Amino acid sequence: MTHHFTARMITAAADTGTAPYLRGEFTVDQGHGEVVEAVLRATALGVVEASINGEAVSPDLLTPGWSSYEWRLRFAEWDVTALLEPENVIGLLVGNGWHTGHLGFAGGKALYGTERAALGELQIRFSDGHVQVVATDTSWRAGSSAVLADDLYHGETIDARLRDDAWMMAGADLCDWGAVREVPFDLGRLTPYVGPPIRRQESIKPLKLWTSPSGATLVDFGQNLVGWVRLSITGESGQEIVLKHAEVLEHDELGTRPLRLAKATDRFILSGLDDVFEPTLTFHGFRYVQVDGWTGSHDDLRAAITAQVIGSDLRRTGTFECSNPLLNQLHSNIVWGMRGNFVDVPTDCPQRDERLGWTGDLSAFIDTATYLYDVDSFLRDWLLDLAAEQTHADGNIPVVVPDNIKYEAVTGLIPGTDADIQLIALWNDAACWVPWGLWQAYGDIAVLEQQYESMAAYARRIRSALSERGLLEAGIQLGDWLDPTAPADAPFQGKADPFVVATACVYRSADIAARSAELLDNPVDSREFRLLADQIRDAFNTHYVADGIIKSDAAAVYSLAICFGLLDKAASSTAGDRLAELVAESGYTITTGFAGTPFINAALTATGHLDTAYRLLLQTGCPSWLYPVTMGATTVWERWDSMLPDGTINPGEMTSFNHYAFGAVATWMHQVIGGLSALEPGYSQILISPQPGGELTWARASLDTPHGNASVNWQLEDSELVIETEIPAGATGVVRLPNRADRTLPAGHHTFRVTHDPTSVTNRERVQA
Repeated sequence: MTHHFTARMITAAADTGTAPYLRGEFTVDQGHGEVVEAVLRATALGVVEASINGEAVSPDLLTPGWSSYEWRLRFAEWDVTALLEPENVIGLLVGNGWHTGHLGFAGGKALYGTERAALGELQIRFSDGHVQVVATDTSWRAGSSAVLADDLYHGETIDARLRDDAWMMAGADLCDWGAVREVPFDLGRLTPYVGPPIRRQESIKPLKLWTSPSGATLVDFGQNLVGWVRLSITGESGQEIVLKHAEVLEHDELGTRPLRLAKATDRFILSGLDDVFEPTLTFHGFRYVQVDGWTGSHDDLRAAITAQVIGSDLRRTGTFECSNPLLNQLHSNIVWGMRGNFVDVPTDCPQRDERLGWTGDLSAFIDTATYLYDVDSFLRDWLLDLAAEQTHADGNIPVVVPDNIKYEAVTGLIPGTDADIQLIALWNDAACWVPWGLWQAYGDIAVLEQQYESMAAYARRIRSALSERGLLEAGIQLGDWLDPTAPADAPFQGKADPFVVATACVYRSADIAARSAELLDNPVDSREFRLLADQIRDAFNTHYVADGIIKSDAAAVYSLAICFGLLDKAASSTAGDRLAELVAESGYTITTGFAGTPFINAALTATGHLDTAYRLLLQTGCPSWLYPVTMGATTVWERWDSMLPDGTINPGEMTSFNHYAFGAVATWMHQVIGGLSALEPGYSQILISPQPGGELTWARASLDTPHGNASVNWQLEDSELVIETEIPAGATGVVRLPNRADRTLPAGHHTFRVTHDPTSVTNRERVQA
């Protein structure tokens, strides 16, 4: 139901010198019976923390998050019935957030507007049907807070000497408070949250504290995480504690160079009383913290400091574990990388001066994301922004959503002219790949209905971008981004031909658009997009495939062609053999980037090269998935060699230690090692198909599907493979093992044993789509 607001967007009439508080006082109406319900709705140009009578109304953080503010400003809705008294005060603390603070890697600030402001509306419903409305307007007052500075990139400064809670009570003396003024704002931009709020997820105590060679006090929390530090301290009034954050160490000191312009520094000024500091108007990506100004012992600091992990409030759904500890750590790294980058927007990284919703990263990771967490509403919300950006950019899909780049005077961001940047495959393909991934995982066709107009528009954009030969071979393409063979300063110049990669990716989108149209009972569009996909497929084979070799002869192009169904059965088998040769020639190290990495193991497995896929996964040399694990990583890195073997940070300007894209290999781990995947959307039919290898002796995978919990637990006992599986009510299972007929299982718990032959040929028909 649409809510019709009477509230006004307001801000302090004069600069308070701090993050401002906005205050409204009211008396609950009398003579209408009991209060049945009280709901507060609030949003901000910036971020807002709401309280009633000094009590936080919700555990939500950084409300309203980041959306395409030009067209969609979300509002939060909280039940505050239990907080009401006869006399009440609503307080709104307003921070800069994404709207008014620094945003992007060009040093931009206040890209959406120079004024932070807030809007709030409380509706109180009584037992006799009467409704009282308390809304922000120019009768409210503005005052200063203890937050002297706040910025998502640079951090927060809190002066506890300025804390004064007296204003939170009705009838308080407001002689130091000033007026507010209305900020022009189109209420039609307001929309409710579709996805979950950001909240605290857990607290982590320090693993280690020590003094660095320079004399700095360093704290290691043992996990690269996203959030902030909470500090409880008693000290002299005016004493300042400075916290600097980083993901890694270099030369036994805090490694801050990868942060680029982001200062990631919080400052706490003590009151002289018992102080507790939490900088809730910022967040950092970090494992290590340098604490300057601390005068106590390391033991005292250990007791006083905790890391607060934040993230969008997603429900964990999928798990995986096996007999190889390195693989278990890799999987943990993938989970933590997702947690840290799903903070309202699916970002590339959470620490440096970027933290943007890069579409290509999500295209690569979507199937892993949907397994690990319930991201249905989270990504539906984000897809609404993608569609809005697309609509208001003449059908062009930006490489980041929300699109802040259009506001920044950035030259050289992507080589070429604006005219070249019309369709960037893999990145723009998120318009089709993400809703399709949600449909496959959750089986709710509503996401295809919501996004169909966007998907169809993108499919037609593909058609208009094709050359006369039917290929995507013009403009700028980012190709197999961050292929380790590419120059460090030119990550788009990998071995794979960028136009081969681009054509393969848009083929998949055209195919998805055709399938979606068919599912939505739109035969005209289905025929149109099927014809488009067939034309691209024919052109790909005509111009890019010759004598079994795909143009550029790179692992990525074979992986995409096999997994996307661009080749017939014989050509696919030949391509798989060549792919296996390339992997062996590389010494079973990685030679793919964002495009090829999510699919290379599936392509090898589908074409009978399971052992090669395992050897690639289990490689510990650089570049590989396990190399960062051997270097102590607790999240997935942006570059395969973000840290060099000698322990120094990669010298490139673009080096993050928390980037989820390469973690897309987890999908293969879940489906092939764990043996758990969907045969039908929403797991109404579940494939049980573990394929042991790599000297693994057991593995287990579980998933809370839309029908309930499904699980596979297998172990090798001598020459037997023992499989236990759980099929939820409302679903059926299909057991598929090499050289055996499929076996259908009803709902329930099943255990069976089969003779295990490690030399058997993998089913060649199973292809990740």
